[in-house]
Amino acid sequence: MDTKYDFGAGEQNRIAYVRSVDVTELPQALQAQVHGLDRLYAVHSAEGERLALVRDRKLAFVLARQNDLTPVAVH
Repeated sequence: MDTKYDFGAGEQNRIAYVRSVDVTELPQALQAQVHGLDRLYAVHSAEGERLALVRDRKLAFVLARQNDLTPVAVH
């Protein structure tokens, strides 16, 4: 879960979608790394690619903004 991702420097599609993810939806390898959590938050590119998984919603928004992305919540 500590893999670095190049968010890119392009100016297009600077929107990041943030949504909650049940830990049970994740692959077994990731579930084994998540201790005591039932839910994580995913940051996705405008194209739908998962960029990151983080512990809480606030952190997901901060991560997006730190990478010059505009976070939008997905319900």
